[in-house]
Amino acid sequence: MKFLANENFPKPSIKIIRDAGHDILHVGDSRPSISDEEVVKWSKEDSRVILTFDKDYGEIVFRYKIKCAVLFLEIKETI
Repeated sequence: MKFLANENFPKPSIKIIRDAGHDILHVGDSRPSISDEEVVKWSKEDSRVILTFDKDYGEIVFRYKIKCAVLFLEIKETI
């Protein structure tokens, strides 16, 4: 599977995914500071699933009716 990790995605997690045999690129390493729209375009062109903690990607995909996969992750703290 091919992934595109947003800049907010932790690098240690990228290493774990890569070590598991997956093809993963990090926006911050390849194209730092590009817009969310550019990340979506890149993901679509390269057939990559976006990995992110940023809710804006869902809005972009639905607003512009772009066919690409986004895996939104959220960390919930427990007390």
